[in-house]
Amino acid sequence: MMDSRECPCGQSRVRDEAAQWFVRLQNPVMSVEERQRFEAWLDEHANHRDEIQLLQGIWSATDLLPRERLQALCERPAERAKRRPLLRYAVAAGLLAVAVGLGLFSGLGASSDYRGEFATVLGERRHVALPDGSLVDLNSRSHVRVVFEHRKRRVELVEGEALFRVEHDAGRPFTVDAGNGQVTVTGTRFGVRRDADSTRVAVEEGSVKVQGRDFPINLTAGLGTRIDAQGKVAAPYAINADELTAWRNGKLVFNNAPLSDVAEQVSRYRDKPLRVANAAVGNLRLTSVFRSDNPEALLKALPNILPVAVRTLDDGSQEIISK
Repeated sequence: MMDSRECPCGQSRVRDEAAQWFVRLQNPVMSVEERQRFEAWLDEHANHRDEIQLLQGIWSATDLLPRERLQALCERPAERAKRRPLLRYAVAAGLLAVAVGLGLFSGLGASSDYRGEFATVLGERRHVALPDGSLVDLNSRSHVRVVFEHRKRRVELVEGEALFRVEHDAGRPFTVDAGNGQVTVTGTRFGVRRDADSTRVAVEEGSVKVQGRDFPINLTAGLGTRIDAQGKVAAPYAINADELTAWRNGKLVFNNAPLSDVAEQVSRYRDKPLRVANAAVGNLRLTSVFRSDNPEALLKALPNILPVAVRTLDDGSQEIISK
C-alpha cells in the first residue's frame, strides 16, 4: 500500500513545482486565476503543502543570516547548474543546511519566530503565504502585521480587509487582532473587515472564537458577526460567504445592504472617499453587483436604482444625497 504522503509524480518534480510557485508568491500582485491554480495545486497532495511550508520557513530564516553568507550561498557552481535547473531551490537547499546548523529551526515546517508586514495600495489585491502554510488574501488598501512566536501566531489587521486560510496547529492558536476585537482559531477559513467604526467577521469553513470587551462568541461556517466601536460583539447571524468575499474575484456584491455600508466599501477602491449625506440616506438599501475596478459605474447607476443623487464636494470627494 502506497504511503498517503508519497506523491506519485515524483519528489524531484514536486520540489521544482513548489519552487516555481514560491517564486510567484513573492510577486506583490497575483491574479485571482493564478491564486486559484496555486490553491488547486496545494490540494492535489499533502507533499505539495509540505514543500511550500519548507520553502517559507527557509525564506524567513534568510533575515537572520549575514549578507556575505547569503551571497556565498547564491553562487552556483557550473556543475550544480547542470544537475539543478532551478536556482531558487538550490539556494533554498543551501539555506536549509545553514539554518539547521545554526539552530534556527526546531522543525522543517515551522520557524520559531517570524515577523512580516504586508500592505496593498488602491486597486491592488495581494496573496501572501505565511511560514506555517497559512494563506492571506489582502483586499485593496489593506495592511497586516504578522508575528509568529513559539506558542502563538498573531496577525494585526491594521486596516482594510483580509481573507485567512489558516493551517491547523492546535499547539499554536492563530489570532487576528482588529483593534476593537480579536478572532482566534487553530485552523479554518474566514474573512475579517476592519472599517472606521466596526469590525466584521465571516466564516467560510471551520469555526472561530470572536472576543470583544465582553463575553466571546463562537462562529461556525456560514455565520458572521460585527464588533462595534465599543468592543461589543453582535449575536451571530447568517451570511453568504461568497458575497462577502466576492472582492477576490474583482466584484462588489450588495444584497439589501445599507447605503452607509456601500459607501464605506466603495471608498476602498477610490482616491477620494464616498459618503452619505445623513442617516436617512445611509439607511436606504441596495441590491446589485458591480466591478471593484470601476466604482464610477456604481455612482452612475445609483440614481437610477434609488431616489438619490451624487454630488461632488470641493475637496474632490463625493456625497450621496436625497433627490
